[in-house]
Amino acid sequence: MAKKIGRQTIQMENKPFILGYGSVAGQKESKGPIGACFDKIFEDSLMNEKTWERAEALFQKEAAVIAMNRANITPKDLDFVFAGDLLDQCISSILGFKYMQVPFLGQFGACSTMAQCMILASIMVDSGVAKNCLATTSSHFCSAERQYRFPLEYGGQRTPTAQWTVTGAGAVIIGDSNTDPDAICIEKALVGEIIDFEITDASNMGAAMAPAAAKSIESFLNETNSVPEDYDLILTGDLGKLGSEMLKKILLKSDINITQNHNDCGLMIYNLKEQDVHCGGSGCGCSASTLCSVILQKMKLKRFNNILFLATGALMSPTSFKQGESIPGIAHLLQIKNTKNTANSNKVASSI
Repeated sequence: MAKKIGRQTIQMENKPFILGYGSVAGQKESKGPIGACFDKIFEDSLMNEKTWERAEALFQKEAAVIAMNRANITPKDLDFVFAGDLLDQCISSILGFKYMQVPFLGQFGACSTMAQCMILASIMVDSGVAKNCLATTSSHFCSAERQYRFPLEYGGQRTPTAQWTVTGAGAVIIGDSNTDPDAICIEKALVGEIIDFEITDASNMGAAMAPAAAKSIESFLNETNSVPEDYDLILTGDLGKLGSEMLKKILLKSDINITQNHNDCGLMIYNLKEQDVHCGGSGCGCSASTLCSVILQKMKLKRFNNILFLATGALMSPTSFKQGESIPGIAHLLQIKNTKNTANSNKVASSI
């Protein structure tokens, strides 16, 4: 059964396995550096639906189906679904799973939701309460723009610090047994704290989330008595260009250097020089689709054997923004490992 290490870290005693994973993305994402790694690309981001929210629901559902197929299970084999998105009351997740007839727990952690879902699924499996759980999240550029900024027809100018909400979804099946000798497992997890640096600019979410990411990394390293060099990759998602630079500077003040093995999902998913995304990608679907495509694929190939995955979130709502509230950040962390005792691969994370 899972146990606490220090104040925030959880040790998974039974090593819940990632049995299957799936990723889907839109047209813009398919033209980025990792476009060929997604399981499925949808050129029509409306998906022949009448609303963007319904289209996003199909993205999430499709990623879940791919993950279940990889794990060789059906919805009847799922004990719990942990799902979330950026929208009010997690409506796209609800629309995506309302006909699947599975026990459902909706989650909201802003862009940190994928890590939050995976932590809860892992605890359920590790404790013996569940045999198979699904963790999935999504985001959609058009639905997020309408809720948090302006309708697309408005044509508002985006500031240089802004990030582009990813149209995509990722899903993983976390289970209690695996016959694959090269299986990937969840080793540890850390539940993040809410950190508020009084950032009020909704177009500068990287700055709002970077302090929370730094706090989670520092706490995890201290509580596990480890150093950045112990990990092949420290993957944040999604701080973007500005937030990633801030993260490294904050950690250096505590003598923690992650320069050689850090990368960010918001930097990986788009080509910042060729695609008009300003500081990079964002949204629940950014970290979810990146993890569930290129990262887990490289773990299967032993390019990475021991990684830290931190999904970062800017905890705001349309109401809090209009009321002038600041934007707190949060970052949840998972240590994901290959089950075989393999040596550190020492790959340069920025080369992904």
